Amino acid sequence: QAQLVESGGGLVQPGGSLRLSCAASGFTFNSYAMGWFRQAPGKEREFVAAITWRPIASDTYNTFYSDSARGRFAISRDNSLSTVSLQMSNLEPEDTATYFCGAQRFGSSEFNLRLGRYYNYWGQGTQVTVSS
Repeated sequence: QAQLVESGGGLVQPGGSLRLSCAASGFTFNSYAMGWFRQAPGKEREFVAAITWRPIASDTYNTFYSDSARGRFAISRDNSLSTVSLQMSNLEPEDTATYFCGAQRFGSSEFNLRLGRYYNYWGQGTQVTVSS
């Protein structure tokens, strides 16, 4: 069955960096757009970043970011390894949350990729804590 497993979370100081990874199995990875969402205690799950399923050029995909993530985070995918990564830099305490990756079949619409209800599969999440 389809499975997504996140890793790479942890405790980091403000201004630091982390790289999250999500390993996919049980479905045709290169037919799915991938997204990262996060959920802080007492808050709803929110969109962070997404990458479309089909490249627009050789190994180049459309990517989308939340306002808070743009310029600090970078999403990428490796279809040969069935993984999606989120490189996070200049982290702030407000980035503290559980981060989830999701898969959306043939996802290409920015509108749909920003909404969790359009995702087919979810991982269990990895905790990111930004604190001094």
